Amino acid sequence: MTMTALHRWIPRLITATAVLHVGLAFAQPHDWSGLMADGFVGANVDTGAASYALREASIWFMAAGLALFALASLARTAVRETGRLPAQLGWYLLAMGVPLSLVYFPVAGSWALVVIGVLSVYAARSPSSPSPTPRAGGSAGPPPSTAR
Repeated sequence: MTMTALHRWIPRLITATAVLHVGLAFAQPHDWSGLMADGFVGANVDTGAASYALREASIWFMAAGLALFALASLARTAVRETGRLPAQLGWYLLAMGVPLSLVYFPVAGSWALVVIGVLSVYAARSPSSPSPTPRAGGSAGPPPSTAR
């Protein structure tokens, strides 16, 4: 079973979403300096701090971005090794994206997770392009070169 363009593009789309997520962790109003000054754990348990909401949002954006990088890496490996995507990938993305979209749509970008999740489930469920047929000489590799 060989991979289709959709199989190749889904890990890239997840990676792009992860890059945007990590970028937003630093681009949006944040308090990274306060996080570093108070210590990571201390800064997150002090809910009375003036910048607690900024700190919390930044940490969640960063954590979600890292989780998306992990999913993209696993998806890329699965496609490389098997030629297809596992259906679980799409279901995981939908499990993250649908609840967030119900609460925050259209303000948040969680709709992107829903779209990529649906594409992932579709790619996992649809048959891939047919495998190349073996040539008379043996393997189904690329055609012989005509360059001399």
